[in-house]
Parts: sequence; C-alpha cells; structure tokens
Amino acid sequence: MQYRIQRNIEHIDWQVVCRVSQEAGLATHPVELTRKAFENSYCVVFVFDNDLLIGVGRAISDGAYQAAIYDIAVLPTYQGKKVGRLIIDEIHKDLQKINIILYASPGKEPFYSKIGYYRMLTGMAKFDNESIMREKGFIE
Repeated sequence: MQYRIQRNIEHIDWQVVCRVSQEAGLATHPVELTRKAFENSYCVVFVFDNDLLIGVGRAISDGAYQAAIYDIAVLPTYQGKKVGRLIIDEIHKDLQKINIILYASPGKEPFYSKIGYYRMLTGMAKFDNESIMREKGFIE
C-alpha cells in the first residue's frame, strides 16, 4: 500500500492528530499544546492514506549528537501494516550518527526491539504527573 508522507506541519488538523494519538493509546494533550510540541520539534512525520491521517511521530534533537523520539502513534486499524516502521525510518533520515532515546508506551517494546532499539539500564525520568505514569507502567 502506498502512503503519503508529510514532513512539515503545513495544513495539519491538530484535532485529528490528538484523535490519532488517543486511538493509538498514547497520552493526549490539549490541541494547542500538541501543536506547540510538534512545532518545536526537530523533525515531524505525518502519514496519510489518501486524505486520512493514520500515523504521526516526532523527534527533538540538538542536531549534533543527541535526539529523542516521541509521540509515535498509528491508528489501530493500520497497526501491523508497517506504518510505525515507516514513521521511524523517516525520522531516522534526520538523525544520522546521533544517539537516539525513544519514549515507548508500555507493551510496545517488542516492536522497537525489532528495529534496533534496546532497553536502557540507566534511564531515569521525572514526571509532572508521577502517580499516573506509575499507574500506567512507565516508572517503577
């Protein structure tokens, strides 16, 4: 199947981005906060099936040696069809020879392991909503 990839934020419907994230099981944020996060990112990827937004992802980076990938979300009906891999591959094009940390939802680790990511032994996090993140399995 041929999908359309967009690598900028032009003409993006941020309510739809929030809906894709919610349906994919990711945390959702207010529309304006979501827009701001993507606007401030180093690279963004939006995947469309015709005019339907089916997947999103973004990365932040210093452009030199560190980056982090966030908000990889694919509509459930498109999961297992290599859309997530397509998003990661597109992000990787902008992150050559850079260390990458990826923020995965609990249970999605096997997907990322298949494409070369490893569980970190030294990762630490400080969350604004610590009790919710603990409840969802992001922290011990």
